[in-house]
Amino acid sequence: MTDEQISAMFERPSWEERYGSSDRVWSGKPNPQLVTEVQKLTPGTALDVGCGEGGDSIWLAELGWQVTGLDFSQAGLDRAAAAADAAGIADRTTWLQGDVRTWQPPATYDLISSQFMHLLDGGMPGLVARLADALNPGGTLLVVGHHPDDLHTGLRHATKPGVMFTPDDLAPALDDDRFDVTAEVRERQQVKDGESITVRDSVIIARRR
Repeated sequence: MTDEQISAMFERPSWEERYGSSDRVWSGKPNPQLVTEVQKLTPGTALDVGCGEGGDSIWLAELGWQVTGLDFSQAGLDRAAAAADAAGIADRTTWLQGDVRTWQPPATYDLISSQFMHLLDGGMPGLVARLADALNPGGTLLVVGHHPDDLHTGLRHATKPGVMFTPDDLAPALDDDRFDVTAEVRERQQVKDGESITVRDSVIIARRR
């Protein structure tokens, strides 16, 4: 895959086409690191960054969270809204279209989740800092991404060095005086071509004091 093709994957038209050309892109199940961390929290307001078809947002809303889902694909958001209606939790979900590279949070939240959001050109630290600023006191920011060690797996996300990140790449974006930060790599199993392989998630958890 050329650099131009990779760059195109990170733009809105690519995702409008992807969501518009298939019945479902994702499983609809919540991401595993989100499940692990939310079990420790009391429901409040949540922001789901890069919500796609809304699997994480809907799961959070079913647990009692008031959720705002953000994505730059309107096709993905339309699918998420329809799924929320079908699940009977439309009143606990709000859907916003925006590009995280320039978008500014309109409110503050008790939980902000970014699951496998990746930006080109070193854009993730700046995003992490902006999201952390939108936490309520006592709130939690959870950022999860693909670790560079996954390049060998051949999974679709394993595009090139610099797209994925380590926890240490993002932790410096968070002020130690304002946040309690956990940065770690978590391994889990994922099925590829019928076989279970080990993948590594880069996990950043920041709790605002």
